Amino acid sequence: MENNYPITDLKGVGAELSKKLVFLNIRTISDLILNYPKRYEDYSFVQPINKISPGLVTIKAVIKQSSGRYVSRGLHITEAVASDDSGSVRLIWFNQPYRSNSFINQEEYYISGDFQLRRQRLSIQNPSIEPVSSFPINTARIIPKYKETKGLRSHHIRKLIGQTIPLIRKTQETLPDWLVSSLKLLDRNRAIEMMHFPSDASKLIEAKRRLGFEEIFELALAALLNKKELIGEHALNIAFDEKLAKQFVSHLPFKLTDAQRKTVWQIYMDMAKDYPMNRLVEGDVGSGKTVVATMAAVMAIKQDFQVVLMAPTELLARQHAQSVEKLLSPLGLAGSLTLLVGSLTSKQKDLAYKNIKNGKVKFIVGTQAVFQEKVDMKNLGLIIIDEQHRFGVEQRKRLQAKAGHMPHVLHLTATPIPRSLALTLYGELDVSIIDTKPAGRKEIITKICSPNSKKQLYQTIDKQLELGYQMFVVCPLISDSDLLNANSAEKIFEELSTGPFKHRRVGLLHGKMKSYDKEKIMKQFVDHKLDILVATTVVEVGVDVPNATIMLIENAERFGLAQIHQLRGRVGRNDVQGYCYLMMGDSAQPSRRIRAIERSNNGFDLAELDLEIRGPGAIYGTTQHGQLDLRVARLTDIKLITSARNAARIFIEQGDSLLQYKELNRRVTALRSVTNLN
Repeated sequence: MENNYPITDLKGVGAELSKKLVFLNIRTISDLILNYPKRYEDYSFVQPINKISPGLVTIKAVIKQSSGRYVSRGLHITEAVASDDSGSVRLIWFNQPYRSNSFINQEEYYISGDFQLRRQRLSIQNPSIEPVSSFPINTARIIPKYKETKGLRSHHIRKLIGQTIPLIRKTQETLPDWLVSSLKLLDRNRAIEMMHFPSDASKLIEAKRRLGFEEIFELALAALLNKKELIGEHALNIAFDEKLAKQFVSHLPFKLTDAQRKTVWQIYMDMAKDYPMNRLVEGDVGSGKTVVATMAAVMAIKQDFQVVLMAPTELLARQHAQSVEKLLSPLGLAGSLTLLVGSLTSKQKDLAYKNIKNGKVKFIVGTQAVFQEKVDMKNLGLIIIDEQHRFGVEQRKRLQAKAGHMPHVLHLTATPIPRSLALTLYGELDVSIIDTKPAGRKEIITKICSPNSKKQLYQTIDKQLELGYQMFVVCPLISDSDLLNANSAEKIFEELSTGPFKHRRVGLLHGKMKSYDKEKIMKQFVDHKLDILVATTVVEVGVDVPNATIMLIENAERFGLAQIHQLRGRVGRNDVQGYCYLMMGDSAQPSRRIRAIERSNNGFDLAELDLEIRGPGAIYGTTQHGQLDLRVARLTDIKLITSARNAARIFIEQGDSLLQYKELNRRVTALRSVTNLN
């Protein structure tokens, strides 16, 4: 029997049990072995009966006087008495009728459970029991608790894993010997066994350190190998032209911040090299990333290179095109710009293809449409990717085939990236941070609101609307749902437009609308033909309405911190005070994270907190989190991440070959396709 054999090879696993295991993504013996516990309960301290006190306890005793009976509503109660030399204690089980006949007279058992007061009597509730042995599985040790499903509890999973211990002990090492010894890591087989059946708390800590290190080491190694490979590629260098940079800045209606200037300089230095730039620019909504990207683009355009700016939605692509055109106009370059999106007519697309191919168009703004086979680039030098977390190796290769060389790549994101993710998931990127907002920009005032305060809140908001300002209202759902108790955009639109704001112009926007209708509604809001826009998170990215000063988020408890922070960034885009109101659900109490966003406007601090509380899925979506597959490591453990990343760097620098390590090579190869936004 081997680790990758089907789970049905284990004793006691038939068709019915295997179906339940599949529900937990356990199909093979290897899946079972790598299904680590989600938490632990410590029953390792065995006490005499006369010393136990309420809480989790373990005793070693014989069991006497067992009996069972049915009480009201079909509830079955089994009672017994456990005794040792120091005294006796009552045991009670609910709906486990088999218990009363399962004890052997005078047999000594380990008994672990919750000792508590019930109906004026102290007893151990629903205890686990097993005969005293040198290797108990369900009692008298630190007990692993696994993810469960109906009819499949942790004690079932522990019993199955108990069968695999001989296999676990034969598990091959995956890390280099020099690394295991230099960092004093547990051997892999020992670490896996200690995860499931820790002999004590210190060994459990060592096991988590070893397996967590391995996960981050693999991820870091994948990212650094990608970076090494990219540096080996050839790119056409785009020389820095100081006169052009100064000319561009002189036409800006504002002064660049220090952070913007530093970031632009880093980009210019990258583009001047003959290997591809791969830089990520992080900055809150409104921090000036588009200006920085356009400064980079101008440098390329003036040297006869083409530039692509790709956005995740057509709405954002159109807005980028408008913003960039304004920035290019003073330099006489607006005519070199074209928009390429799916909703263009065939005639418009054909004209764009022609002008891109002959080089008349130097700056292409669009969505994924820019990467279609019909688009024939003449001299592609720079790609700018805005909020596109899925652009990676394969897309680059397609563009390389078009361009004949690897283009420079600049990523832009308004999602603050915690330091730990910058070192792991984004490890092959060079990172620039624009952490200052333009001069005159006020902090958004954020307030938590209860549904009972809606009437007063609407009165306050109406006074702002009376002054000529506008409001976003964001809802978690498009339509009402029987499954989720949350306000939908359609419901709130109806309530506001026929109730407290019937004298205002109210619009509705959500993702299921046709592109044309979305564009029409958004344009009406931008042109101030609407006072209120009720929407879903479709407005999270890219919509720029400087006249909007109010953001009302319904059922705020259903959004992640990073998401609320981005939504909040949609308002306060000029020198007028912006407000963000977090409306809680009927029964929701403000959580730690909701209170944190009320106190702080620092997106990076909030992203760290979101990662700590809710994990990467809250920031980057569950799909990407799932691809990371971190079973043990915590992305908040900077010390472990730094150690693993340093080890990965040493591995590469000293020329170790992955081919020597079969399992490590398999895992790192797979991870190379999911690091760096891939």
